[in-house]
Amino acid sequence: MPDDLTDVLEEWKCLEEEYQKIQETHRQYLQKLDEISKLQNNCSTSISRQQKRLKDISVQVKHCSNGPSEDFRSLNEIKEKIKTRSNAFFEMEAFLPKKNGLYLNLVLGNVNVTLLSKQSKFAYKDEYEKFKLCATVALLLFSFMCYFFVNHRVFDAILNFLLLCYYCTLTIRESVLITNGSRIKGWWVFHHYISAFLSGVMLTWPDGSLYKAFRNQFLAYSLYQSFVQCLQCYYQSGCLYRLRALGERHNMDLTVEGFQSWMWKGLTFLLPFLFFGHFWQLVNGFCLFRMALLSDLSEWQVLMCGLCFLILFMGNFFTTVAVVRQKLKSRNQKPKNL
Repeated sequence: MPDDLTDVLEEWKCLEEEYQKIQETHRQYLQKLDEISKLQNNCSTSISRQQKRLKDISVQVKHCSNGPSEDFRSLNEIKEKIKTRSNAFFEMEAFLPKKNGLYLNLVLGNVNVTLLSKQSKFAYKDEYEKFKLCATVALLLFSFMCYFFVNHRVFDAILNFLLLCYYCTLTIRESVLITNGSRIKGWWVFHHYISAFLSGVMLTWPDGSLYKAFRNQFLAYSLYQSFVQCLQCYYQSGCLYRLRALGERHNMDLTVEGFQSWMWKGLTFLLPFLFFGHFWQLVNGFCLFRMALLSDLSEWQVLMCGLCFLILFMGNFFTTVAVVRQKLKSRNQKPKNL
């Protein structure tokens, strides 16, 4: 038998043995996946059952709160344990498959977006933060170019399209992060939907006298907002890193386009920038409403943009004021407790 044929047969024999091992490994992998799927279902069912029973016992505790002092202490202990149990269930559910919300179902369909390991969750969150910072810097540079060097509707449309893509991408990524245990909620989520809608309306605004009258004001606002968001991304990420290291913040917490209670130390210098941006939104809204009245509502984009700016102002301003007020109240209460 020729040497070449012998080598081929030996190589094929090795490949056959390796193939058998791969098949066995893959069979074990599928078996483990099936076991994991059953464990996930059992765990989700048990947590749902426990949560329902916790709600029932919470109602019973409220009814029994008028008893003797010893019973009152026991009831307080149960209340505290119910709170910690709810937080524990929240952490558990972050690693279990769950149904997508309405928005993710519309965008992605019924696809499981739950990341099942801490490493993959943190990697996705860090990639989100990097995307946010890089996109904000790119928008800052493009806004600067449009404001100072290029005066053409095509480039303005490109900027608005980039803003639309940026905010739409943020809404999708934030929905995935919320599914995976991120605690971002309320106005800071809704804010991006309004901003995406505003960018879309600006994109459709025809190049007429009304658009030209508002163009420089909008570009200057976009330039300022991108600058402030860059500052926030840079300083908030450093602050969150330190607080996570101290165990004072959740590992899936994100940077936001606003002020939150954990930012008090070292980040109060951002407040004047934020309030100035909020009032700029108010000015934009009033200017657009005035333009709409003077033009007899000839272009619907004017009124819609004005409404968006007013909603952004009210949401940003009142949320920031509420956070600052709450933080000041908690700071004043600390010395009394001591």
